Amino acid sequence: MPAQAPASQRVPVPAVSSAPLLDFDNVSLEYATDQQVVRATHRVSLSVHEGERYVLLGPSGCGKSTLLKAAAGFIQPREGRIRLDGQAITGPGPDRIVVFQEFDQLPPWKTVLGNVMFPLLATKRLGKAEALDRAHAVLAQVGLADFAKSYPHQLSGGMKQRVAIARALAMQPRVLLMDEPFASLDALTRRRMQEELLALWDEVRFTLLFVTHSIEEALVVGSRIGVLTPRPGRLRAEIQAHEFGLASSGGPAFQAATQRIHGLLFGEAQA
Repeated sequence: MPAQAPASQRVPVPAVSSAPLLDFDNVSLEYATDQQVVRATHRVSLSVHEGERYVLLGPSGCGKSTLLKAAAGFIQPREGRIRLDGQAITGPGPDRIVVFQEFDQLPPWKTVLGNVMFPLLATKRLGKAEALDRAHAVLAQVGLADFAKSYPHQLSGGMKQRVAIARALAMQPRVLLMDEPFASLDALTRRRMQEELLALWDEVRFTLLFVTHSIEEALVVGSRIGVLTPRPGRLRAEIQAHEFGLASSGGPAFQAATQRIHGLLFGEAQA
């Protein structure tokens, strides 16, 4: 369990709102290859509320990562709109921060503390003293206070991911976007990172849009799951997952939910 920062330094808990924070309205996304234009998703509509953990789940190539990149502002929809707080997303912004699965997303010449401070200073969100205070606070939240002066090459894969999460949380984004962040980790480290992510959410209650192709991870991490069809990805079903967590994995209800989602993914069940 990550160590807690002093109450005065914790990232504020967002207020709960009944209106959607992030809204996908009939979103179709396309990308070009050397041979053709590929439709990644087709008229996807879904809403993510503030403080929610929404997981996009689907087979490889279904467009789930493309949807996340569109929410980040890296890709514009071919049709439809994506809105944040009712405003159309037209490009990247500090209100949406992405955590990828690659471990080389941290500049190796900067310390852990320097990596967390870097986007705060580069975007001029904070002065140096305020950025230093906030960086120390989020490093305490993710249990890395003792590694502030370490460099990325001195950290394990799981610790590097915690630094990436700390760097994202330090920016206090409206939405944290995570694209299969634990896919490259071994099973034990992956489970620990899931535990730490949920512990952080319990403390900070950030809004999370999370991409995975693992049914079990979707049930553990998500409070709600959007199940996508094969390409072009369509929203096949939404599953409530509030009742599940690491403690319930392996239980009868968890296994029943796993089987239901498996059926939805592979055409053996009705939405």
